[in-house]
Amino acid sequence: MQKVIGIGETLFDIVFRDAAHAEGVPGGSVFNAMISLGRIGVPAHFISEIGDDRVGRMILEFMEENNLSVKSVDRFTDGQTALSVAFLNDAHEAEYTFYRKYPENRLNVVWPRIDPDDIFLFSSYYAVNPEVRQKVIEFLDYARERKTIVFYDPNFRKGHAGKAILMMPSILENLEYADIVRGSKDDFLNIFGESNPDNVYRDKISFYCKTLIYTDGANGIDLYTPDFHKHYPVEKTECVSTIGAGDNFNAGIIFALIKNGITRDMLPSLQAGLWDEIIGIAAAFSKEVCLSRENYIGKTFANMMAQKLP
Repeated sequence: MQKVIGIGETLFDIVFRDAAHAEGVPGGSVFNAMISLGRIGVPAHFISEIGDDRVGRMILEFMEENNLSVKSVDRFTDGQTALSVAFLNDAHEAEYTFYRKYPENRLNVVWPRIDPDDIFLFSSYYAVNPEVRQKVIEFLDYARERKTIVFYDPNFRKGHAGKAILMMPSILENLEYADIVRGSKDDFLNIFGESNPDNVYRDKISFYCKTLIYTDGANGIDLYTPDFHKHYPVEKTECVSTIGAGDNFNAGIIFALIKNGITRDMLPSLQAGLWDEIIGIAAAFSKEVCLSRENYIGKTFANMMAQKLP
């Protein structure tokens, strides 16, 4: 079975639903997707960093409980595990504040083994952060050399929009490495100042990557491939929380690729019918997370998906 390797930040998410009620769960954009894939039983290896403190040890135990390999997690002593504080509005959408104290020397890890047609997931500001950028590039080069499917989600938040011009060379470089780009309307608005999906694909993405999955919440999903464009409506859902919805959409795409044995060479010529299944599974993953207070799919849903693996 294909493996999934992810690289990204690990945080402890503290979620305020109102001024008096807060709950905490481990999180992070790639982390959330990797936990879901681990719960299903997909071989999952995570490259990250956490403090050797009480919160970090608790997160590490959670990762192991959910079948996520932690052999490439840097456990640093000079700093603290990162925290994210999320405030949910009436639409159950989150506004974030981050608290980070990392050491100067970061990501001192041994890379996991990667084989042809494995899937490498990277995402968010972590993928362009100058403090770890060289390490990210090293692994991207390794993934390309090994003929891996590279999946990039910019996940570029509004708080970073002012850095978009500064980060643009790294973002474009990430797009060039990618075999699949999945981004939201807000991501592309924050990066490029453009939200029309046709314009985003034609003018911003297609030169670098030929496969784009553009998500716009309740307004649906647009898929662009070298051969066709297709719009998918989405089922209206009364969300408990949108935290992790996009991350698990990514997990659903990756699961569907593995379920169908899609290789890197097959990806550019996938037919519309197979993409219909892939997008449908991704939407189901996202909906599952929206209906819960966790950042990842539930174990009952994961067990059901596990039965569909090769």
